[in-house]
Amino acid sequence: MPSCLLPVKVIPNAPRTAVAGWLGEALKVRVQAPPVEGRANAALCAGLAERLGLPGSAVSVARGTTASRKLVRIEGLDLAAVRQGLAPPENP
Repeated sequence: MPSCLLPVKVIPNAPRTAVAGWLGEALKVRVQAPPVEGRANAALCAGLAERLGLPGSAVSVARGTTASRKLVRIEGLDLAAVRQGLAPPENP
């Protein structure tokens, strides 16, 4: 089963949870949850899983649980598929 590690920069306490684009090699994600008791990490994982069409258990924080820069493990997709799944929709 493919998997990958994705560098992520998390911005907590945002008005809504959304992918904000790329910051170099890291994905920038705004999460509505506060950085308290793992709530921002849970919101990050749930949001990425939903966006990528994966079960919630397929996305986890591998490193940086208390930092804004994290390394997220994604099971079931390789890095190319993750980048494609996170790309903005193309305009027709």
